Amino acid sequence: MSNSRFINALNRKAQSTPPIWFMRQAGRYHSHYQNLKKSYTFEELCKTPKLAAETAMGPMEEFDFDVAILFSDILFPLESLGMDLTYNPGPIFGSHLNETNLNELITNKNAIASLEFQGEAIERTRERLPEDKSLIGFIGGPWTLISYACGLSKATDTLSLDSFKLSFLEESILPLLEKNIELQLKAGAENLMIFDSLAHQLARDDLSIYLKKVFSSLVNKYPGKIGYYAKDGVDYSLILKTIEDDNVDIAGLGVDSHENIAPFFKSSSRGFIQGNFSEHYLTLPKEEFIVHLETVSRKYGKTQR
Repeated sequence: MSNSRFINALNRKAQSTPPIWFMRQAGRYHSHYQNLKKSYTFEELCKTPKLAAETAMGPMEEFDFDVAILFSDILFPLESLGMDLTYNPGPIFGSHLNETNLNELITNKNAIASLEFQGEAIERTRERLPEDKSLIGFIGGPWTLISYACGLSKATDTLSLDSFKLSFLEESILPLLEKNIELQLKAGAENLMIFDSLAHQLARDDLSIYLKKVFSSLVNKYPGKIGYYAKDGVDYSLILKTIEDDNVDIAGLGVDSHENIAPFFKSSSRGFIQGNFSEHYLTLPKEEFIVHLETVSRKYGKTQR
């Protein structure tokens, strides 16, 4: 039996109950994850396919979500290119990238080979999923990877896509991410999300140039398979305009919890709309949580009228 809820969402087909999943749903909030962390490091959980599958399955088995998510990290492509990356607990780079050290840090000419653990993790997860559950993969947004690689402050905004970063984007990041998408899809991921958590750093004109490159290089190469999510004040109107103007065959759009999701169902004509319940509400007392849940549900309901 196929996952009809997920298929309907992809095709923008009305249904009484949408498919439910959370970004980072196998993360730190969950006792299943915490118990695994008592015996294994974060890197071990990500890079050991059997453990990655076990981590991904924890919330599926406890909460019966409709969609499982590859358990991995967005920054591994930078490590695969040659950058020194550790976690303690967050990501730490041995050196940040700049024009003078590019050739010293970006050394791996066959970077995709060191990401094959993601493909096997997807295969192991798929083996354990019921047939009526879906599995999605993900990659980090190209600009987000560049920002981490260069050590840019998350609070920085109005940055330009200068010649150095543009060259790194076109020559290293986009080609590797295209192969990373292909690897995950071939392994059994039904769709992928691009998580571009730092795209808001780019000035509007540079964001426009950047989005066109990402959508043409990654999204349109895999029609109807790739969704896009950005957050923290990014210009959604520009994202929507680029999708419509360039006829981008996108699987769907993720909407940050700070945005009112209702207008997106009318302003976007392509794919699913994912979002956008704030994770901060999940730790509230039940009575307060229910109030926020009902508020968001009413917003969803109005879009169907």
